[in-house]
Amino acid sequence: MHGTTGAREPGVIEFGFGVGDLASTSFAYSPFQEAVFSLWGWRDESRFPHQRAWLRRLRPQYERQDTALFAALVAPHGFIPDFLTPRPQRVRASFAEQSAQLRATPLEVIEPDFRRTFGPGAQLPPVIAEGLADPAALLERIASAFERYWYECLAPDWWPRVRAVLEADLAHQSRVLAEQGAAGLFAGLDKRLTWRPGVLRLRHPVPDTWPAADIQVAGRGMVLIPTTFARGAITTVDTTLPPVLNYPAHGRGTLSETPPPVSDRAVVRLLGPARARLLTLLADPATTTELARRLDVTPGAVSQHLSVLYDAGLLHRARRGRGVEYARTALGNALLRG
Repeated sequence: MHGTTGAREPGVIEFGFGVGDLASTSFAYSPFQEAVFSLWGWRDESRFPHQRAWLRRLRPQYERQDTALFAALVAPHGFIPDFLTPRPQRVRASFAEQSAQLRATPLEVIEPDFRRTFGPGAQLPPVIAEGLADPAALLERIASAFERYWYECLAPDWWPRVRAVLEADLAHQSRVLAEQGAAGLFAGLDKRLTWRPGVLRLRHPVPDTWPAADIQVAGRGMVLIPTTFARGAITTVDTTLPPVLNYPAHGRGTLSETPPPVSDRAVVRLLGPARARLLTLLADPATTTELARRLDVTPGAVSQHLSVLYDAGLLHRARRGRGVEYARTALGNALLRG
């Protein structure tokens, strides 16, 4: 039996979960979606303070991209066509895999998706209106533009930092689900979300900009996707697509250019500035490589400090794929709390 949703309210989307739907709900992250959502940052960097330093640093490379096209892909109210954000087919889909998904978009869905995104009767940007005369060429232009943007701007330095945040979020949400169940998980993802048995409700803060809908998960599996760009939980405009939910990644504030300072001078005197900073950074789990990228030092230097902190009982570690992930122990947390 599916969860029963209520009457539609402006700006409210309700997802009905049947028996087994919650068990098939999964997490994933998407490099391609992060590249697409980054277009919001170029439109107004003030809305993303944790990304601001990166946006300013990457501005020269971005200006060499197909900026006219990128600006036209975002509707005035911020919506982006759903075909640009294909649902990840596995937990850690690669950019290349999702670029191939984009290129496989059926041509007949492109114009309706743009019309739905910009709204009934709205005038499409000229670059899109003209491009729709040849949807295949428009799709090729879009895919090629994102591939160039990714490899020239985002992949070298920005993505490793973002991936570290998204990996840490997945680890955090797994712990929340194990300790607090579905109610605690959804409540912690974003304040726009509320859960009651069988129904997940998503309420937009500006109701008139978001269509109301009742959606049954109906065995299709919901995918929960953290992002460093969304300011609140969002979903697809096309409610006929398999359900996805993007939410603000836990710990995205660590993307700021400078690692957070250690405020407790006693901790610095005890551990030294390098180890104190590492302990501060490890509020969320991270690998040696991720920490080295965030601190702009070699993995070897980080590894030495991590070993000392681990031997002192301030960190615990666990295998993650081919790497080792570190996080603070209760003793490490207590030390930083003073």
